[in-house]
Amino acid sequence: MTSHQTAQTMKPATAAKKLGVYLPATPTEFQEGVVTRSELGALQTDPPQWLQELRRNGPHPRPVVAAKLGVSIAGLARGGVTEPLTTEQIDDLKRELPEWLRAERATQAEVRKEAVRIKEKHAARGGQPHNGH
Repeated sequence: MTSHQTAQTMKPATAAKKLGVYLPATPTEFQEGVVTRSELGALQTDPPQWLQELRRNGPHPRPVVAAKLGVSIAGLARGGVTEPLTTEQIDDLKRELPEWLRAERATQAEVRKEAVRIKEKHAARGGQPHNGH
């Protein structure tokens, strides 16, 4: 009895998410195929020209846009940004710094400070979560 090892594959949407790119902007053959784990690794370590270009110029998916602007994905939606943006559009927003972006960045900074405070509180207790007793 021989064992056939099949390569694990993922849908193009999953691969695009792992690569941090907007699926509809990828080449047709990427969108219509499947990606093995080894192919994903190769794309990450030695990205082809199309992937380098997408990462540099976009359009970028919302998680990447949010990270580049320093806000949450929900913050993007509250600011009216629901579509992917190019690097140029992101840079324009950073220069213009509209009120919604200022407010969302402040909110995000508070969230990060609170996360640090909670982590430090847990560390001071020896890393033991409070169990109510």
